[in-house]
Parts: sequence; structure tokens; C-alpha cells
Amino acid sequence: MDEAPGLSDQYRTASPWPVFVALGIPISELGLLFGIFPLAVGGLLLFCGSIAGMLKESGYVESTIRSLVVLSAILFAFGGALAFTEINLVTRGYATIAAAALLLVGGVAFELFVWDNKQAI
Repeated sequence: MDEAPGLSDQYRTASPWPVFVALGIPISELGLLFGIFPLAVGGLLLFCGSIAGMLKESGYVESTIRSLVVLSAILFAFGGALAFTEINLVTRGYATIAAAALLLVGGVAFELFVWDNKQAI
């Protein structure tokens, strides 16, 4: 008799991404609160990377790298709005722009230099 009817070995029961999505923004906010700029940027990188991983895992995107580039464009726009408009949250805007730049550089570098597994024989 099957102990867990309806469950198969081919499906995972839980995804790790929601935990990292939930931790990304608070880590970033703690970095801003205590004036630790790299922690603020790292929290945003964790947040966006987890969103890209979740999109890939659920099948909404084919390439994680391209979704990182799109997320970096969104972060650039949001960071520019925070830093250079009347909202005047300069530190938060700079952290968002720095995270967007790192995501863009990482996304472009991996798109150009990572060997595609589909080409394997």
C-alpha cells in the first residue's frame, strides 16, 4: 500500500525560493537602517535572484539570465525615481541602482560566457 497517495518522486514537494524572496527585502532594509550599504545591495540581489529562480522553476521564462536583465531594468527605473525625483530617498535609490547594475553585468556576462547545455552531445 502506498503511504503517500497522489505524490510522485518526480515532483518536489516544496520550493526554496519563497523563503529567499521573503528575506531579500528585510535584509535590504536592515542594511539601509544600519547604514551598511553592501547589505542593502545584497538583499536586493537576493530578492531579484530569487524571483528569477522562481520564474524559471515555474516555467514562466526559458532563461533565468534574461529575466535578471529585465529585473535590473525595473530596478534602474525604480532607483532612479527614488534618487533623482522629489521623493528624495537618495541612499535607497543608490542601493537600488547599484543592485540593478550588478544584476545587469551578471546577466550579460552569463549570457555571453556560459556554455549552453543544449549544445552538449
